[in-house]
Amino acid sequence: MQEFFTEDIQQLNKLVRASFINSLGGFKSLVLVGTRNSNKQENLAPFSSLFHIGANPALCGLIVRPDEVPRHTLSNILETQEYTVNHVNEGMYFKAHQSSARYASEDSEFESVELSPEYKHGIMAPFVKESAVQFACKLEQKIDLEINGTILIIGKIIYVNIPDNSLCADGFIDIEAAGTLTLSGLDSYHSTTRLARLSYAKPGSWPKEI
Repeated sequence: MQEFFTEDIQQLNKLVRASFINSLGGFKSLVLVGTRNSNKQENLAPFSSLFHIGANPALCGLIVRPDEVPRHTLSNILETQEYTVNHVNEGMYFKAHQSSARYASEDSEFESVELSPEYKHGIMAPFVKESAVQFACKLEQKIDLEINGTILIIGKIIYVNIPDNSLCADGFIDIEAAGTLTLSGLDSYHSTTRLARLSYAKPGSWPKEI
């Protein structure tokens, strides 16, 4: 076993430390966030910081890194108040990874990585056509986190599109059936194998598979 304390972590090379800490939390959601500015310039960027905030109202959060360099996704969200969230599948993860490159603001990542923008239901932001699980959000709140300069974006989910075979009778979305991939660290992509779904946990009895 190897042990690390605060001072040990701080002494790691910057890139090694980033990889180390990003891997430490385990598997993460991997999504592509689609935006467009008022000049109809499209942008696409991968995020591994998506998390659930609440179901009523339906809210999710994204952490955006400090805007010391231009953050096209952030500026577009603040400008138009809308963005899309698109799951990544096996047929597109190379392209999703490439979309993290620092393209110029006038370059569309959709075009650069050969993914297809898709518009529907009057939502201004583009979806990724190749994505099986898609949803759109309206910006509800922006919170600046003083501790490290990152920014929390809270969005209200206003539209969801999922495959027919992914929705279970109890509302559970079977993202494995949809082919959704997951991420560990900064650059390690994984498919998943479900072990089981378990019943609601109660004191005095063990859960059952459902």
